[in-house]
Amino acid sequence: MLKTLLTPLRWLIRVLLALLILFEEWGWAPLSRAMARLGQLPLLRRLGPLIRGLPPYAALCLLLLPSLLIIPVKLLALWLVLQGRTLLGLAVVVLAKLAGTALLARLFELIQPALMRLSWFERLYRRWIGWKQGLMDWLHQQALWRSARLLKRRLRRIWARH
Repeated sequence: MLKTLLTPLRWLIRVLLALLILFEEWGWAPLSRAMARLGQLPLLRRLGPLIRGLPPYAALCLLLLPSLLIIPVKLLALWLVLQGRTLLGLAVVVLAKLAGTALLARLFELIQPALMRLSWFERLYRRWIGWKQGLMDWLHQQALWRSARLLKRRLRRIWARH
């Protein structure tokens, strides 16, 4: 009986997690490319080789930087909301999330080889990739997903005609 009650909840949690992962990945590649272009600026171009050359644990510490940088921005957004400027506060959070994801994507791209030298990190990363792929495979099998993809194709065809 309990299993019957928990099945819809498990389905909902899986869908929400899959959508969160899709959202992150939808932005991950384009934001990483944008940061790579930004990284071509003279000062930032010199940082790339330094970041790539970090030892594994220093690279791991650097990976925490985007999370730490966003804390003051979230406090600013909270202050804006408390001042009655809710939309501005929300905009600050959204922009910070995009910037933080872009920075994290680029940093991870630069330091992934160093991180993979940590056996425990490589094990966790491979496990994460396998779990994520399994979740995405499950999502792609769902009728809701197939219907959404069909609707997207139809809308694209309609848009292309106009």
